[in-house]
Amino acid sequence: MTIDQYLDGLKGKRVAVLGVGVSNTPLIELLLAAGILVTACDQRSREEFGGLASRLEAAGAKLRFGKDYLAQLDHDLIFRTPGMRPDLPELLRACAAGSVLTSEMEVFFEVCPCPIIGVTGSDGKTTTTTILAGVLAAAGRTVFLGGNIGRPLLADAPRIQAGDVAVLELSSFQLMTMKRSPNIAVVTNLAPNHLDMHQSMEEYISAKEAIFRYQSEMDKAVLNYDNPITREFSQKASGKVVLFSRQQPLEEGVFLRDGAICCDGREVLPLDDIQLPGAHNIENYMAVIAALDGMVPDECIHRYAKNFYGVEHRIELVCTKNGVRYYNDSIASSPTRTIAALRSFQERVILIAGGYDKKIPFDSLGPEICEHVKCLILTGATAPNIRAAVEHAANYTSEHPAILEAKEFERAVLLAADQASEGDVVLFSPACASFDHFKNFEERGLAFKKIIQTL
Repeated sequence: MTIDQYLDGLKGKRVAVLGVGVSNTPLIELLLAAGILVTACDQRSREEFGGLASRLEAAGAKLRFGKDYLAQLDHDLIFRTPGMRPDLPELLRACAAGSVLTSEMEVFFEVCPCPIIGVTGSDGKTTTTTILAGVLAAAGRTVFLGGNIGRPLLADAPRIQAGDVAVLELSSFQLMTMKRSPNIAVVTNLAPNHLDMHQSMEEYISAKEAIFRYQSEMDKAVLNYDNPITREFSQKASGKVVLFSRQQPLEEGVFLRDGAICCDGREVLPLDDIQLPGAHNIENYMAVIAALDGMVPDECIHRYAKNFYGVEHRIELVCTKNGVRYYNDSIASSPTRTIAALRSFQERVILIAGGYDKKIPFDSLGPEICEHVKCLILTGATAPNIRAAVEHAANYTSEHPAILEAKEFERAVLLAADQASEGDVVLFSPACASFDHFKNFEERGLAFKKIIQTL
């Protein structure tokens, strides 16, 4: 089905779009331009949208803002925003009465005319997705980058050609209602995450499985052999399974040999040519090599790796002041991401951690902090939990690491700078979400950088 055919099928139907944010605003505009009757719903007030509300209204949208924005959902079709659970009582009632629930991403999969590469996982999604898109573009392909990164792609569907490639970062929230899978599915790893939104770890894993659940035997699933959960996925995938392992050689797939990443026995990428620090970034490149094997020349991957220095907010070197290096790893919203960041440095670091509580245990983080951190600065709602994990770690000794706390985020950053001397690394890798003080991890990372730049 083409996007034009899909939109024609909506003529005369009433459509509700829940959430007027980055993901759904282009969707609303696309539907309105096609003459669809749209009600745009959001829990925020009209005043918070400024001119956008008037613009959508002038284009023909009905607006429903405020705390009762989910009341009276009796529309033919309902688009939910990615972070909204599909089993909210209001949505269940609407579906029981005949409404159809969908999302921008689900419709994109239905109408996209080109191959789709999808990437999910607990950690490494954005970097892996970025590298995939960059390598394909360097090889001369026209690439549409979107999903949980970049921009929503449904509005771009009219100009996507069959020979192009769509590269999508897919979150568990986007995947949990999907009934289609990408042609190439990449799962970087899995560990407890988003347990404040998912009812259980089992639900979280099931959502991730949707990335390959509906593949055909002609499709490909790229899975991390070193992660127990993703290794088990290989028994469930319907398409070709390609495994990658940083920890041991494989008879087939992607693995390390003599300081280089190899694919089915041939050397593709020397580790010394990877500009990104950390073992986790080696794994990200392994996933890319497995996904693109046969699609691009190996030299394209090699050349790209030598010139790619990373994505903002991901172990990003902000600056060096008075011999102290300051790194912004605001993307680290889980313990596993912070552990990966800590293992990226040879020296013990001054770590700033803490934030919104996603109900993830910090037991695994405590010993890693004791091993890799000389001074720990804690802030946010999870500060007591992280402190307890450190102090209960088997390798913790009194005052090693030193632990300091600051209620305000700015004070925590300044306290870390005060503790640092020439040769030190100050690492902001919070191991928690940002929602206690910030809209998202990007805003939090920019705040950190601004404070550092004014030192």
